[in-house]
Amino acid sequence: MLKTYFLKNFNYLEKWFQNQLKFLSIINTEWQLYNGTVLQQPQLPFTSTPPQPALFPSKLRSSTTMQATQFAVFHPSPLDPLRRPPSTAGSLFPTYNAKQPKKHPFTISSSASASTVSAPKRETDPKKRVVITGMGLVSVFGNDVNAYYEKLLAGESGITLIDRFDASKFPTRFGGQIRDFKSEGYIDGKNDRRLDDCLRYCIVAGKKALENADLGVGRLDKIDKVRAGVLVGTGMGGLTVFSDGVQALIEKGHRKITPFFIPYAITNMASALLAIDLGLMGPNYSISTACATSNYCFYAAANHIRRGEADIMVAGGTEAAIIPIGLGGFVACRALSQRNDDPKTASRPWDKDRDGFVMGEGAGILVMESLDHAMKRDAPIIAEYLGGAVNCDAYHMTDPRADGLGVSSCIQSALEDAGVSPEEVIPF
Repeated sequence: MLKTYFLKNFNYLEKWFQNQLKFLSIINTEWQLYNGTVLQQPQLPFTSTPPQPALFPSKLRSSTTMQATQFAVFHPSPLDPLRRPPSTAGSLFPTYNAKQPKKHPFTISSSASASTVSAPKRETDPKKRVVITGMGLVSVFGNDVNAYYEKLLAGESGITLIDRFDASKFPTRFGGQIRDFKSEGYIDGKNDRRLDDCLRYCIVAGKKALENADLGVGRLDKIDKVRAGVLVGTGMGGLTVFSDGVQALIEKGHRKITPFFIPYAITNMASALLAIDLGLMGPNYSISTACATSNYCFYAAANHIRRGEADIMVAGGTEAAIIPIGLGGFVACRALSQRNDDPKTASRPWDKDRDGFVMGEGAGILVMESLDHAMKRDAPIIAEYLGGAVNCDAYHMTDPRADGLGVSSCIQSALEDAGVSPEEVIPF
C-alpha cells in the first residue's frame, strides 16, 4: 500500500509525484478505490492546563500503523515533540533544486505555490468537530495498543509460517497469523465458540477501544446510546463460516449447514453484534471496499458526527481470512509474496525485488466523537479528524492510472475538506 508523503513545498510535491508515478503502473496491489483522511492533534479551547503530550505520539502513531491509510495526512502540532520540523539539513526527504515544475494533467491546489494565500476555512463548531478518543486492536502482537506500538518501533515482525492448516502445497506459506487469541471478559463462552474469528476480533477490539476512550463497563451507560453508532467494515466477512458451510453442503447436504451460516458470513454482522452487545442504537452498517475498507468507515463515521446524526461512532475494520480458501484465492490472483525462506522481510512494496504483498488478520477500531461531547465528559482526546475524501480511479480492478489523476484529485479534495493548504503540511 502506498504511503504518501505531503511535502510542504509545492515544487517538491510535483517532483515527488513524478518519481512515484513511475512505479504506480507496475504495483500489483488493489488501487481501484482511493480515499483520504486528515488528522490533527486538536487545538482545544482549554480553560486550564492543556493535556500532557505523552499520549499523543504513541497512541496516534499506533493507530495509524494499525490501520495504514492510503492517504494519511497528520497536521503538525506544537504538542508533538517526536515529529521532525521541516528543514533542508538532515532531512529524511530528498531536496531538489528549485526549478520550474513540468506540466501535469492535474493540479494539487490553486494555492499550493502562493504562500500569501490563507488556509481554507476550518470547522469551528464543537458539535461538528470530530476527535479521536479511543483505540483498540487485535493483532499478531496481541491486543494492547501500546505494546503493539513498541514492537513496531523495535522493528519486530509478526509475519511467520502458517501453522493453522497445512499450507505446504501453497506457493505462499506465511502470513500475519494471530495465535493464542483470548476473548475472555469480552465475549461469553457460548458465543465465543460459534462466532467466526472476523466477528470475535471486532467485538474485542471494539470494546477495548471504548475502554481506551473511558467508556468501559458502567461509564457507557451514562451516554445517550441512541446517538452512538457502529461502522466496522470487512473485505471478506466471515470467510471461515462461509467455507465450512460450503463444505458441509457438498459433503453432507443442506441439512448440515449451520443456521448461523448466512448471519455470520455477511459483512455487516460485525457492526451489528457489537452494537447489540453494547446497546448502541445509532447508525449501524458496514462498508466493504477491499484494502480501503477501514478508511471508508472512518470517513463515513466522521460525517455522521459532522451532520449531527451521532455523538459517538465506533469505526474501523476487521478481517480473518488466513484459511485455505482465503490464501488460495489471493494465490490465484498472483498477489502474494512467495519469500517463504524469509517471511519477516517479505513485505517490501517499493523494493525493486518486490514480489507481492503479505496477508494478515486482526481488527483495528477507533472511537470517534464530537468535540463538544468529548469535552463535556472530559474524554481523553488523542487527535482530531479534520477531513477526508473518497473517489475511484474508474480504470482497472488492480492497476492504477498512470497519470495519477485519482490519487491527486483525492488528495486535493481531502485537503479542501479539512481546510488545510498544501503548504501547511509537512512530510510524515
